[in-house]
Amino acid sequence: MTIQTVTHLNFRAQARAALAFYQSVFGGRLTLVTFADAGAVTDAAEADQVIWGEVSSEDGFHVMAMDVPAARDWNPGTIPVFVSVRGTDADQITRYWNGLGEGGTIIQPLGPAGFSPLYGMVRDRFGVTWVLDVQVARAPG
Repeated sequence: MTIQTVTHLNFRAQARAALAFYQSVFGGRLTLVTFADAGAVTDAAEADQVIWGEVSSEDGFHVMAMDVPAARDWNPGTIPVFVSVRGTDADQITRYWNGLGEGGTIIQPLGPAGFSPLYGMVRDRFGVTWVLDVQVARAPG
């Protein structure tokens, strides 16, 4: 058996826009299922919101998201989660960084760090904090 861990982000009426944005940054395939598509409409105003969506690319990027219905409690918190994107190609990491930074807030500028030749942290326009770095091989221990 094998498993795969995928980050699943929750939004309030922004999942479609967020996933389209992530697709524009990382490429890949965008899949959206609305509450109406799933036959799960409890509020007509939310019928076209996303009950399940994902962006998946051949490079290995994969993120899922949904719109939490207004009837459910939802609080994104101060720093509930970081999404980490690690790779071996500094140019590719830089492209992702630049894309996610459009309309976002830089928390840690992209540059060398003691543990990576390229590291940075940015909060995107949807309030999701991304940590990007060039992966360095480390001895187990």
